[in-house]
Amino acid sequence: MSQPWILLTPSTRGISHSLLHHLLRSTPPSIPILATVRTPSLPSSYPKSDRLHLVNLDVKDEPSIQSAAAKASELFPRDTHHLHLALTLPGVLLTPPEKSISQIKEENVIETLRVNTLGPLMLMKHFSVFLPKKATEIAPEPSLPGHATWKHHRQPPRGWYSYRLSKSALNSTIKTFDLELAQKSAGKAIAVGYHPGTVKTDLSHDFWEGVPDDKLFSPDDAAAKLWNVTTNLNTKQRGKVWDWKGEEVPP
Repeated sequence: MSQPWILLTPSTRGISHSLLHHLLRSTPPSIPILATVRTPSLPSSYPKSDRLHLVNLDVKDEPSIQSAAAKASELFPRDTHHLHLALTLPGVLLTPPEKSISQIKEENVIETLRVNTLGPLMLMKHFSVFLPKKATEIAPEPSLPGHATWKHHRQPPRGWYSYRLSKSALNSTIKTFDLELAQKSAGKAIAVGYHPGTVKTDLSHDFWEGVPDDKLFSPDDAAAKLWNVTTNLNTKQRGKVWDWKGEEVPP
């Protein structure tokens, strides 16, 4: 039986940092977690655990992604382990967002696409090899879904050109990746997108005003909702985008 492991990238701020704590509480100590960081400086609240493995990774730097994947191969040999959950949450919203076509700056568009679209694509390239194949015998684990899940974080498109462009492209990437997984892994692995709602993080700080209190989440609340949706997905929901309520987000 192939043993599961979890990938979380990034892991030091906002939802991802809360999600790391949630994973350590919600999954058995036997399941290792590979968490990525961009700098050696960690927040004082960063957890310590024997099953937590840290690697440096910057989604704008493919060699660092390749190096992190090589480390994963050492820690979790593919003949005995498989990537069961890939929770990939890189994202950037450059401010002020362009509300008019006249405000577009080429360098901002390129930077947004590098982080929000190309970064996740490179993660797929180097880490998808760890997902289970059709013939992989997955060891059952009650705290995890029966199939592997690759989940990307996204927000619903708004009237912000660079951000909307990057996230629409990511939606297409997720769907295309899931089609490939359906061929290689059948029902053993799926790919989906996820919309967490408006969360009190640095990324959304300028947009909290006007959001109802019951729809403005703390990172801890957002992490719990993400985990609940993730663990309740089934293979019929593959290739789509789901929100914090478990409802499909239209294309």
